[in-house]
Amino acid sequence: MLAVVVRGGAVGLATPGRSWVGSRDDLAGVADRLVLWSAAGTPLLPHRPRQVWDLGAVHAVLFGGRRGDPAAVWNAVHDLPAPARSDDFSLFDSALSAVEPFSRAVRDDGSLHTDAWRFAPVQDLAALALVVQQRQEARLLALPDPRAAPTGPHLRLTTAWIESAASLLCAELEADGLPFDTVGGTALVAQLIRADDRDARDAPVLELFRGDDVDLRNPLSVRDALTRFGIDVPDTRSHRLEAYRAAHPVVDALLAWRKAERVATTYGYDWIAAHVSGGRLRGEWLSADGGAGRMTASAGLHSLPAELRPAIAADEGYVLVRADLGQVEPRVLAAVSGDRAFAAAAAQDDLYTPVATMLGVDRPTAKIAVLAAMYGQTSGAAGQALKQMDQAYPVALAFLRAAEESGRVGEDLRTHGGRLILTGGGGVGRYTRNAVVQGAAAELFKAWAAAVRNGLAGGRIVLCLHDELLLHVPVAEAGAAVGLLHSALTSTAGHWASGSGVRFVADIAVVQRWSEAKG
Repeated sequence: MLAVVVRGGAVGLATPGRSWVGSRDDLAGVADRLVLWSAAGTPLLPHRPRQVWDLGAVHAVLFGGRRGDPAAVWNAVHDLPAPARSDDFSLFDSALSAVEPFSRAVRDDGSLHTDAWRFAPVQDLAALALVVQQRQEARLLALPDPRAAPTGPHLRLTTAWIESAASLLCAELEADGLPFDTVGGTALVAQLIRADDRDARDAPVLELFRGDDVDLRNPLSVRDALTRFGIDVPDTRSHRLEAYRAAHPVVDALLAWRKAERVATTYGYDWIAAHVSGGRLRGEWLSADGGAGRMTASAGLHSLPAELRPAIAADEGYVLVRADLGQVEPRVLAAVSGDRAFAAAAAQDDLYTPVATMLGVDRPTAKIAVLAAMYGQTSGAAGQALKQMDQAYPVALAFLRAAEESGRVGEDLRTHGGRLILTGGGGVGRYTRNAVVQGAAAELFKAWAAAVRNGLAGGRIVLCLHDELLLHVPVAEAGAAVGLLHSALTSTAGHWASGSGVRFVADIAVVQRWSEAKG
């Protein structure tokens, strides 16, 4: 392995037994197995390496939490207390102080100096990175492999490479951006907002409220006003009001106003100006949130309104290939719980149909039962459905209950791939019940994304949205990209869920604009 530290214009390099100061040109022929303190935010190397080990990302897997600075990462693998965070700490700070470099980056007590990143020689930091990598690897191998029939590398070790790949992918997503039709997007914003003036936007809705003193931005005020039309709802969320569209024209107008208001306040002209340049929409990416480990993004990339999706358009000569994992969380539950009956249902294209047959209910009720099981919902129809699930799939339900109990009593637990879920002292049972499923689904998704990234002959992954991948590829490469998405999922699941018998599926479409893909 080759450890790399890029700080300002200096490049520190290290292999076992040797460290030196080099240049980025030294990396040109290195294809993989680079060790980095952090891939996210690191200036992109002269090439795009196939494989890296991200010390900060692996630290989060092993120890949980949000800190990934070198001092915290070093201390953790040496069983030392977490250091106080330096107020002016920045892992990517290129404005170096005039202070002389430390003679030793490691203190007498074995901890890493909090300011080592800024002042220690870069080759020393590279050498220390190798020490951390070796200790992290040893700790991962000491964790049990949860697969029923393990094949290939230890799953916990695989998770380290997967999380590191996700961190590297985030750096690329941030740099590349999402193809955006600036002219079309601006026109969509103008159409949705309809008026730059807030009062003009409000007027059509207020008119239907017949002059009542209604504050459209106050849910309680709106709810009270709706009762005058015989519409009595516990809250005014959009999904709640959808059922009342036919009750009175004010509901339809209110829902349309909500979309315009959201665009005006969050996705308006200022948003385009701030985040779109050169035909690309860009935001900051994180490879894992603080909980279950899903990839997250800023600039509204993960909550873009459906009305603005037509603006996500392929460049001339390119297409978008959209792939979405189908019913991934129930299938993951079947795999990680080891419930053979549930795994048999997951062998079908539509998991909910055989579940419905097993429970003796219709498909919508079966879906409610599965979701109630994963999210711990016990009231109403969900409660009865949950009882039926318990009888039909006792192994899966026992797995979920055990996770919930761990969260309730404050016992930390790990996902299928090995990510530590911190319970913070207890009282988070419903959270941990779902986190063991959602976290495992995130690991599977990132493993799939990493395999697709490395297999693409042309084009890039331009968006990772929960369980959805969006690729931007040359027209001539579209067929190959579709085949790669399917084969990568099969091979990924074959290793990640080895021995489970669970089948994972993806819905794939080749389109010009994101809005053309179903779902």
